[in-house]
Amino acid sequence: MSTAAGQRVKEVRKRRGLTQTELAKASGVSISAIRKLEQGERETARLETLRKLAQALRVPTMRLAGEPNEEDASADTVDRWRAVREALEHSPIALGMDDEPPTASGVRAALRETEPLFSGDHFAALSVMLPALLRDADALGSEGRSVRVRLLQLAGWLMVQTRQFTAAETALERALDDAADRMEGAATANTLCWLRLRQGELSKAYDLAVKWADETEPRMSRATPAELATWGWLLLRASAAAVRNSQPGEAEDALKLASAAAVALGREHTPDGDFLRTFGPTTVKLKAAENAGVIDRPDMVLRLAGRIPFSSLKPTSNNRNRHLLDVADAYVKTGNYADAFGKLEQIHADSREWLPNQRYARDILRRLIDRRRTLTAEMRAMADVVGLPL
Repeated sequence: MSTAAGQRVKEVRKRRGLTQTELAKASGVSISAIRKLEQGERETARLETLRKLAQALRVPTMRLAGEPNEEDASADTVDRWRAVREALEHSPIALGMDDEPPTASGVRAALRETEPLFSGDHFAALSVMLPALLRDADALGSEGRSVRVRLLQLAGWLMVQTRQFTAAETALERALDDAADRMEGAATANTLCWLRLRQGELSKAYDLAVKWADETEPRMSRATPAELATWGWLLLRASAAAVRNSQPGEAEDALKLASAAAVALGREHTPDGDFLRTFGPTTVKLKAAENAGVIDRPDMVLRLAGRIPFSSLKPTSNNRNRHLLDVADAYVKTGNYADAFGKLEQIHADSREWLPNQRYARDILRRLIDRRRTLTAEMRAMADVVGLPL
């Protein structure tokens, strides 16, 4: 996000007839941060900061951002996943005379054995195993379409998870092109919406989610669990994009429809065993709490968290751990630093390879540390885990 964002903030502020001091008071953003942003002393601004300013100025967040906020992967991550990106982005290697050609059944069996690594966030193992699996799936041709789509969906999700956005887009667009029906396409679009959200492309994420939600909206009286779960997730993506883009009405409407889908479903459901599409009343509650965090309502986050049955969620559930970050953030904002750090420790104990990829965790820990005069050994170790710069 360039210094042009600061110029846009200044232009809209003046149009609204506000001083920097008045904007700071209305938005909750410090006058120092506003001054530095407008004067071009800060080259970047977090999407959360721009959302607060946009809300106070009564414009969509992207009116101020103007361009995506791509928070790309670290150099270490880029190096680790190089072979995976090459397998996604380049033509498959031609088989040699003595090579045994892959079979659809063999690749499908290998993918079944690998899927627990995805759901368990075993990134180190996946970085080693995935390149060969992707090349074998590509070599199958048309007969391997269905297994290739599933593998590309998972690879795209993994690339989003590790902030390798260009590779993620390649994988997901390929999966979307090969999708055989609207449900398979919608499953891919769900992750593509998440990619747009992480890139800060809020309008694109919202439009894509609404488009696919409209195309997959089932008749409630005869909807299958898979249809309800697919539709519900797209509505959650639309709500997430709208709330971040300072469109509270659209966010609330989409969340209400997602809640209706969850009520009709009556339970958490995982279509075809796909952990990425697990949806139900608990998922909606997790995302409602996330929305509350986005609009800076830590009291609401904590209240909603008290109603979520955590015993039903796997420790490696990304939705669960993302929610725990929301809870940690709420604790920091309400001055409960010990419990905030406890949530970070809980996530790290349950999903060690997931936490280091979360910029949100770094932001939470930075604010927590800023409020401490001295750091414990555990806090210093956590700073290393999440990659907090020295």
